[in-house]
Amino acid sequence: MTILVTGATGNVGRAVVEQLVERGHRVRALSRDPGRAALPAGVEVVGGDLAEPGTLDAAFEGLSAVHLMTYNADQGALTTGPELAKLVERSGARRVSVLWSGSEGSVERALQAGPTPWTFVQPGEFMSNALTWADSIRTEGVVREPFARARNASVHEGDVAAVAVHALTEDGHAGRRYVLSGPEALTVPQKVAVLGAALGRELRYVELTEEQARERWRESGASPEAVDMLAEWHRDPPPEGYTVVPTVREVTGRPARSFADWAAERADRFR
Repeated sequence: MTILVTGATGNVGRAVVEQLVERGHRVRALSRDPGRAALPAGVEVVGGDLAEPGTLDAAFEGLSAVHLMTYNADQGALTTGPELAKLVERSGARRVSVLWSGSEGSVERALQAGPTPWTFVQPGEFMSNALTWADSIRTEGVVREPFARARNASVHEGDVAAVAVHALTEDGHAGRRYVLSGPEALTVPQKVAVLGAALGRELRYVELTEEQARERWRESGASPEAVDMLAEWHRDPPPEGYTVVPTVREVTGRPARSFADWAAERADRFR
């Protein structure tokens, strides 16, 4: 039987695919642009869009488990939960892992009302968000962000994937909601120092005012609502944003990876 991974070209989805392949599982990857997926050899890549359930029949045929997104990059939270839940049920899947934002939408409600055992995997901020600094680090050795004192316990995308893989391939995770964090809560200046150590050179942190940050988010295309949300979250992160929890160790049997681990793995992306 096959495990379907949706969002397979994203930071977490790609890691889920890779870890399943390493464990010897048969993997089918869903992509809206299969020709550009560039996934490991042996992965069956199929086209389809979770926002358009009519495109998904082939993807959801003959499955043992499904890793499911609840949103897409273009439209935000999906509204196709009832249709996706029916596809999951008809596929024969015995387990569903859900990359969860922490708020229940169409997909979450439909899965909870259905018969297929589900596991919600709720990460905090991804360490990979630091990749947005790559250009300014390469060209200037500078990171510009607001709210220098705000901390978050960002999580390695590979650890998020590892928890999902356990939920997809083992019993004992049904009905669980796994909140994930990294092993420490760091400020942006601390992360910049860690990246500098990984690169072997000193980097500078420049603190933006809130208005400068808002202007940058607006220029990137964020809606006024999204700008307000980003400002509020970065100015005063909720406790779940900076609280260190042991979930990665509890589920996988090994410690969560640190930001220093992530920086060492990704150093070439900043050079």
